[in-house]
Amino acid sequence: MKAAVITFPGSNRDGDVAKALKQAGAEVVHVWHADTDLPAGTDIVVLPGGFSYGDYLRTGAIAGRANIMDATRAHAARGGYVLGICNGFQIACEAGLLPGILMRNADLKFVCRRQHLKVERADTAYTSAYEQGQVIDVCVAHGEGNYVADPETLARLEGEGLVAFRYADGEGKVTAQANPNGSLNNIAGIYSPGFNVLGLMPHPENLIDSLTGGTDGRGLFESLMGGRKAA
Repeated sequence: MKAAVITFPGSNRDGDVAKALKQAGAEVVHVWHADTDLPAGTDIVVLPGGFSYGDYLRTGAIAGRANIMDATRAHAARGGYVLGICNGFQIACEAGLLPGILMRNADLKFVCRRQHLKVERADTAYTSAYEQGQVIDVCVAHGEGNYVADPETLARLEGEGLVAFRYADGEGKVTAQANPNGSLNNIAGIYSPGFNVLGLMPHPENLIDSLTGGTDGRGLFESLMGGRKAA
């Protein structure tokens, strides 16, 4: 699989996600935000975390209108994969690739900690290495991770199984106490209707090596490379 990792002014997780993709077996090409075309043969576009354009106007608002996003939208419209992590999730929403918006955390504080997620489904290209309902340990680091959508959009996400991950406790219970930012329905990540675009606030790329505290994030990248659930 060939991955195009987009770098915007202010991106700071592009190297981390590139490492995770390479570890899983992907070919990685770095692409600058001002480029107008994706590399030939691109399978997945990755919008990494960070603070694109200093979070001016709104988080992800300027990046969502960068030159490379026209090619990214066309790629997604053809069924190509797009993965947005943290600031990348914000960019994906601002670019119209995903519905809803990410707002300031409910307590108005930046949160940086380990966080449990519940895997809502394991039949997608991003989650086949996990089990449905599995609890995974990843990291969060954001100040605007509060996912908000209108009631109609929220009902569609829930009704069509488009919620990818939810904030949960270590036992998989989806509770208000386990929600780090106030996101509606404890939503930590969502899919597009075709399941080819995934946006999530947590950082799976931070936990891919036992030396850094865990490997639960590795499953997302292994899934993209065709990984299967363990027997």
